[in-house]
Amino acid sequence: MLKKLRKRKTAKKIWIVLTILIVPAFIFWGFGNFIRSRQENTYAGTIFGKKITSLEYKDAYDAVKTQAIIQFGDNLSEIQKALNLESQAWYRLLLLAEAKKRKITVSDQKVIESIESYPFFKGKDGKFDNDLYSQEVRYGFHTQPRVFEEQTRQNLMLSKLYKEVTKNLSLTKQETKDEYGKSNEQMSIYYIAGIPSDFIKDITVSEEELKDYFTKNSIQFKQPLSFNVEYVYSALDGQNEEIIKDKIKKIMRRLNKKGDFTEVTKDFGLQIKETGLFGQTDPIPGIGWSPQISSLISKLKIGEFSTPIRMDKSYYIMRLKDRREPHIPDFQTIKDKVKEKFIKDKAQEIAKEKIEDCLKKLKELYQANPDLIDFNNIAKIYGLKSDSTNLFKYGSYIEGIGASDIFFTKARGLKEKEFSEIINIPSGFYIIKPKSIIPLDEKKFAEEKDKFASRLLKQKKEEYFSKFVEELKTKAQMF
Repeated sequence: MLKKLRKRKTAKKIWIVLTILIVPAFIFWGFGNFIRSRQENTYAGTIFGKKITSLEYKDAYDAVKTQAIIQFGDNLSEIQKALNLESQAWYRLLLLAEAKKRKITVSDQKVIESIESYPFFKGKDGKFDNDLYSQEVRYGFHTQPRVFEEQTRQNLMLSKLYKEVTKNLSLTKQETKDEYGKSNEQMSIYYIAGIPSDFIKDITVSEEELKDYFTKNSIQFKQPLSFNVEYVYSALDGQNEEIIKDKIKKIMRRLNKKGDFTEVTKDFGLQIKETGLFGQTDPIPGIGWSPQISSLISKLKIGEFSTPIRMDKSYYIMRLKDRREPHIPDFQTIKDKVKEKFIKDKAQEIAKEKIEDCLKKLKELYQANPDLIDFNNIAKIYGLKSDSTNLFKYGSYIEGIGASDIFFTKARGLKEKEFSEIINIPSGFYIIKPKSIIPLDEKKFAEEKDKFASRLLKQKKEEYFSKFVEELKTKAQMF
């Protein structure tokens, strides 16, 4: 722990470059969050098999919130929900565990230099002001200097981890030019399309076909582990959070004494709501998508209550009312779903067969004379659509088709009059050939390539590190 920050010349500002994926999840806060002493004995989850106490999680949450305050200042309250600090706290814990595993350390001197570099800790003379530092940390970040110093040490550890993981990444000249081309070139294409939805209206199906399809594909209709949950919640809505916490504690005390859920919650002015059955990986009706809460619920027995959960500025108490194990419903129960899936699969099969026959014919014609190939006429023969696009860039949207990326990449590798193999995207099957291209400006590229390469390498490192974090999460078996 740093006991005192020494005054000295302003050190070079240290920027923490750390990309962490924000996953669409919410992290539950156990009842132990109410009293710090209990936090040391309650657990919020696990990382690499190690239990993470509620106190450790809270410290990580406070750290990411401090970083958010530094970055967004007064605007934090407006965007805090979008930042999902709860998830970032878990990623922080995960990465700190990895940093410690790699024996990454940061000296007191580096912590001092980092803190002294912050402009908001400097007085009018431009030098670090210890009194201003103490005041800003306590009243601006709502923490203590020793805590802020430890958060800073951890931030520097994460920065060193990032550099260690990404240090061997580089760019070739060709890679830089190719990526620059994606950002600056424009092209248009001709295409033939086999769209499954175009064939649905012509498909008929008998009862026997449906039953046979269901028998062969019954596993596709398996229902996951499902729950029905009763819950009450108390929203903050500008109320004093301590009052809400106290109310939740009183409710839990009575419920723990075998109090009736309906009577107890009614006494506190709360109304019980019911989710209805939902799958373990589905959004919780009336609440939202939270794999962590679903995981918590899955550990409950029917009739048991969860610990209080804080989410979206509300406190929840949940009771498992019903639990449905994974099962395959009988045919009559889901007959309509079976029919819908059968028709969808059949339409997909028809579209695929037609465009495969079309591609075979195109190849025959190309061998004979590429100049005689007419996309429109060939498409009509096989009952497929054909058209052309306007100019588009990589990363744009092609009207009537969708994202341009795969079409841009495929067309860029084709010569004039050449056509692609079948491109399979969610909306259907496509064969394309180049129509026109506006190439990159070589002179402009020569002027901008160094700055572009620098940005591209930074992006490459961030993407690589993000992938590293997700793989680490899988290995850690978090939560």
